[in-house]
Amino acid sequence: MDTNPYAAPEATVDDVRAWDAQGLEERKAGRGKRLGAALLDGLINAIWALPMVWSLSMAADVKHGIKPAAPAMGLLMLGLLLLLGVFVVNCVMLHRSGQTIGKRMLDIAIVRTDGSRMSLPRYLFIRVLPVGLLGAIPWVGWVVSLIDPLLIFGRDRRCLHDLIADTIVVDV
Repeated sequence: MDTNPYAAPEATVDDVRAWDAQGLEERKAGRGKRLGAALLDGLINAIWALPMVWSLSMAADVKHGIKPAAPAMGLLMLGLLLLLGVFVVNCVMLHRSGQTIGKRMLDIAIVRTDGSRMSLPRYLFIRVLPVGLLGAIPWVGWVVSLIDPLLIFGRDRRCLHDLIADTIVVDV
């Protein structure tokens, strides 16, 4: 009997994101990749931060009447637009693939510990906000800000924000 070349394929295709616990353990991203992604994200944030810092430094000269206010306001608006752009791009990427720009460049992503996709609200309100709020508390904040990244040297290779949000960072 001849096979129909126009028939639908009958292959079984596994979902790429559905990893078992053993598969996730093997796919955990290394500490170096995570550090590299954090550094790249920091450099990308410098794109919007530099115009804002420059405009704030110009504000002192404007206050003393040395320079007009228009260039400082223009730089401030440019910085705010770039901030909004980087924020939107990162949010879209986090929603679609669990990656920031830096994580995308190094082929790593954030997933839940069961292998499912991490939602954007979980990232913003459970992974970022609690550690940020704890970091803002006087006398306690510096301890939290120190403990958060140091936990990556533990056996699980998960930071405090990963433990709070029940997430891990994996190679993709």
